[in-house]
Amino acid sequence: MDDPVYEQLTLTVEGGVVTITLRRPERLNAMGVRLTAELLAALEAVEAMREARALILTAAGTRSFCSGADLKERATLDAVGRWAHNRAITDCAAQLARLPIPTIAAINGLALGGGCEITLACDFRLAVHHAEIALPEVGLGVIPGAGGTQRLPRLIGPTRAKEMIFTGRRISAAEAFDWGLLSRVTSSEDLLPAARALAAAIVRHSPLAVAYAKAAIDVGVESSIEQGLRYETAAIRAALASEDYKIGLAAFAAKEVPVFPPLPGGRIV
Repeated sequence: MDDPVYEQLTLTVEGGVVTITLRRPERLNAMGVRLTAELLAALEAVEAMREARALILTAAGTRSFCSGADLKERATLDAVGRWAHNRAITDCAAQLARLPIPTIAAINGLALGGGCEITLACDFRLAVHHAEIALPEVGLGVIPGAGGTQRLPRLIGPTRAKEMIFTGRRISAAEAFDWGLLSRVTSSEDLLPAARALAAAIVRHSPLAVAYAKAAIDVGVESSIEQGLRYETAAIRAALASEDYKIGLAAFAAKEVPVFPPLPGGRIV
């Protein structure tokens, strides 16, 4: 299969870390039909990459990570087209959420509407100090429709999520950090070093173990502690029998740095 051709984003891989950069700075990296389709294709390509061990999602420019759906473009669509565009943005968030590798949103400016929602599907959210985050949909007569009403309350609690969604107000990076929405805020304008440092601290470990741990956490958040513990038990049993564990034990005994293989093909969790 030919590699996809991207016009509105770039995809690079270095040392097991995939970086996807949205590139519509003239439109504040708004998710038009083309960019949304390219992002979904890129995320599907990442899932198929055996060498991928972490993903950084960021954007070009310093003003905006992603201002959400391209409303000027959406105004030209009929009801069927608007629904299809919404579903495509939702598919991007869903694809991010189900990737077995850790995902890091490097928020370099505004993250509004659908732009906020795709960051909610990531495992980590880092932001520059001047970033602002909002779900302003109710002011347009709609609601967040790419997971915002579900993922945001799970991250910051229902009361604060309702405040953000009902008022549509922009919250600062500092406030978002205090609420637990962001894992880190940096005073530097360049977020990539911080994102890469986090990715580097992850990719040196067993990708299989990281994938199992990520799945166990995500399952536990969505279910009772009894169900979560059952999944954890199944995951640790599989991990104990894995080649990665043999490699880790041998490296520990030899006082060497373990070299783990890529994730096996297909979905493992």
